[in-house]
Amino acid sequence: MTDPDEHPLERFSQRNSIQRNRQSSSQGSAPSLRLNTAIRDYIRGTASSKGGLTFVNQPEVPTSDEISVPDDGTEQEVPVFIVGLTFAQQGVAAKVTFSLRRTGKKIIWEQSKRLIQGTLVALTPADDMFQTICKVAVVAARPLSGVQSNPPAIDIFFGDPNDIEIDPQQEWIMVESSRGYFEAYRHTLKSLQKIASETFPLSNYLVDVEQEVRPPRYVEQQPFKDMSAVSQSGSGTYTHVDILDGEWPNDATSNLDASQMAALRRILTKELAIVQGPPGTGKTHVSVVALRVLLENKQDDDPPILVAAHTNHALDQLLRYIAPIESKFIRLGGMSTDYEIIKPRTLYEVKQATKLGIVPGGCKGPALGGMRALVKEMQGLLKPLTEAKPLDEEVLKEHKILTEDQCKSLLKGSEKWIDTSMPDSITAAIHKWAGEELIEANRRTQPEDYGFDYEEIDLEYEQLKELEAEGKVGGGEDDDETLRGERLSLSEPWTGREQLGRSKDNWDSLLKKTNDLWQVAPEGRGPLYRHMQQRLKDILVSKMRRLMEVYEKRVTELKIGKWEIDTNYLKEARVIGCTLTGISKYRALLHSLQPKIVLIEEAAETLEAQVTAACFDTLEHLILVGDHQQLRGQCNEKQLEGKPWYLDVSMFERLVRNNVGFSQLSRQRRMHPEIRRGLMPIYPNLEDHPSVALRPPVPGMGLLRSYFFSHDWPEDTDDLMSKVNRTEADMIVNFFNYLIINGAKTKDIAVLTFYNGQRKLILSSLRKHANLQGEVFKVVTVDSYQGEENGIVLLSLVRSNLNKQIGFLSVANRVCVALSRAQQGFYIFGDAGLLSRQSRLWYKLIPTILIPAPVVARKLAVGNYHAAMAAPSDVIRKTDG
Repeated sequence: MTDPDEHPLERFSQRNSIQRNRQSSSQGSAPSLRLNTAIRDYIRGTASSKGGLTFVNQPEVPTSDEISVPDDGTEQEVPVFIVGLTFAQQGVAAKVTFSLRRTGKKIIWEQSKRLIQGTLVALTPADDMFQTICKVAVVAARPLSGVQSNPPAIDIFFGDPNDIEIDPQQEWIMVESSRGYFEAYRHTLKSLQKIASETFPLSNYLVDVEQEVRPPRYVEQQPFKDMSAVSQSGSGTYTHVDILDGEWPNDATSNLDASQMAALRRILTKELAIVQGPPGTGKTHVSVVALRVLLENKQDDDPPILVAAHTNHALDQLLRYIAPIESKFIRLGGMSTDYEIIKPRTLYEVKQATKLGIVPGGCKGPALGGMRALVKEMQGLLKPLTEAKPLDEEVLKEHKILTEDQCKSLLKGSEKWIDTSMPDSITAAIHKWAGEELIEANRRTQPEDYGFDYEEIDLEYEQLKELEAEGKVGGGEDDDETLRGERLSLSEPWTGREQLGRSKDNWDSLLKKTNDLWQVAPEGRGPLYRHMQQRLKDILVSKMRRLMEVYEKRVTELKIGKWEIDTNYLKEARVIGCTLTGISKYRALLHSLQPKIVLIEEAAETLEAQVTAACFDTLEHLILVGDHQQLRGQCNEKQLEGKPWYLDVSMFERLVRNNVGFSQLSRQRRMHPEIRRGLMPIYPNLEDHPSVALRPPVPGMGLLRSYFFSHDWPEDTDDLMSKVNRTEADMIVNFFNYLIINGAKTKDIAVLTFYNGQRKLILSSLRKHANLQGEVFKVVTVDSYQGEENGIVLLSLVRSNLNKQIGFLSVANRVCVALSRAQQGFYIFGDAGLLSRQSRLWYKLIPTILIPAPVVARKLAVGNYHAAMAAPSDVIRKTDG
């Protein structure tokens, strides 16, 4: 028998039937501004859960005992110094300067993934090197003004308040993980932990994979809906349709084909609706039609409909379709590039445009007041480390490092001395006592000059912006990459001469037994000053850490207070959009709205955990739209993909493969039929809409719309270990130029490749081409082009070797994306022989591209087959094609 207290997430492999536990999500009318205590209950963990559990522990930044630093080449190590603090509303951040001497090159920070927001870093003292000390932190901000300075600087949040450091003279070694962005998945882990204390809706499908899906509860209660949005006639025929048993509009009275209408019926009548949309079949269009119907039937007291996508780019696309049918939408997260339609509807901009005032009884005011008081106290505490002069005896006495008698002895003795080694502004007695044993401290990151040698660009600009958006720390809605708050510079320009051979205890003993410090030998005064200086920093950091613990609590209360205000804006929206990471990041805020309808686009490209986080305990209707035969989700740890864990398999794909009910769209509206034929081995039943046969021909190519140019030019490896094929790249650049000469526009041509090294090589060569100066090129990796399309696509396959290796080209999902982006012309460059021998998929694909003419060849026919290119050196200009 099933344990009644066992949480469904603990039995994914079981098939036991479970009793559905539904909760009402009805919301009564409310004043325009009110206190919603659900947010503070959620975050503080005071809300009771099923089984009497209480949510207390949260997955925060790991401690030094929980992290190891592997020596496998995946981490990047740099020396750093802590030079300041920022008292931000997200926490107290340490500003660190660092050296790039290990890189030995300038970095194009705008397109580098080094140290982006949310990256996990580990720090150790330079003289320890992780033997006993490891402090873990997250990059809080990487403003360009900081990293482009010399030396570069970033802000970091230490994972534990007890890890904060304030010594500006201590050199640290910082190790950056190059394999993952902790902040982006920490929110998902916290959401999963929270779900463990909630009821889990739809678990009979998501866990037990029941194949027959019931209607949503709210549809069973009221099945009559206004379906006029589906009909093109505009008549009142479909204003009161029983969507469970009544007559629906047909494809003759709507702009939907039969498969789209079937998918729409599933979306509206199944509490778990799964729709698979092969490339170009209009799955987003169907989603928008479904949303229009849902919105037209939405009651005033219903919560907002939540829509989500895997990436910010895809979310913006979806919201652009929604905007014409629903103006009252709000986008969570400020990383939108659509400044005309979407940006004004981000929560941040909506709040700027409409001020609601203070929520009665809210947490924001008290939290801000407490933070301001703490900042003032911390600034006062650290004052000795902010003044550009040596310590004075009063500070040492205040912190009980020197006694009253010792201070008096310093004052009395200093009256007899005139110190000419110090500036006139430095007059404290201890300075005269130390004399020439007080020296300038210069252990700071020094400016460096690497000439004009730049590091290779890591990422495409769009990929980097996506990583930065998902790694954004602290939940800020605006997209400013600068950490805001009062800043405090840490400075320690003077120290004592160092003396080796004496321990800390020796100096402590000397201080205890010496009331008159002038009795200390001159050569011992520098080391003793240095010892007192370190004791002061130890005392200050201990007190600072206690204040930091209180500050962290105020940060949490402030987040609650801000969201208590935000919920008043969001409850007025009819649609809320965010990324799937955003659902986890803002889950407490969204949870307070009691959402019951969630629609997820790109669901097959999303890891299961992220979709699970969207399963609020009030959820009644989950809509998953995607295509599991295109790109899968990616794990930061590649070992978790495939056997035996299969964590790259999405919830979408898992449910489809377990025969949970789903609909598949079958008519494509993107590719000319000649191009679509290349997808027959993947989508044997995919049909063409009549409009695609009318695509215009490719300039200069006559009637030739698809072609596989085969070669055996050997591949190579670039400095970052990415595969490149220089001859193939040159061939593509010259063919690109040929298309331009014959009238094609650069905006209508996209160059795709599976390797970032080849992407950079082709892009660089295009920019250097004499005939293509000043043009803007679209050269991208296949993984970043999911959901996109263009008129002409050139595909660079790169791989050609004697080792029979084809790498990424063996991954069917990636191949599917690559073959399905072109509308009117698709030209492939690669080693067809190698691919057909090493991959069953390519063995099937290549003959389909051959239909109806022999278009896999070592010469690229152009025009009406009257000329051909066999090598990059072949120059062919305008043709009669």
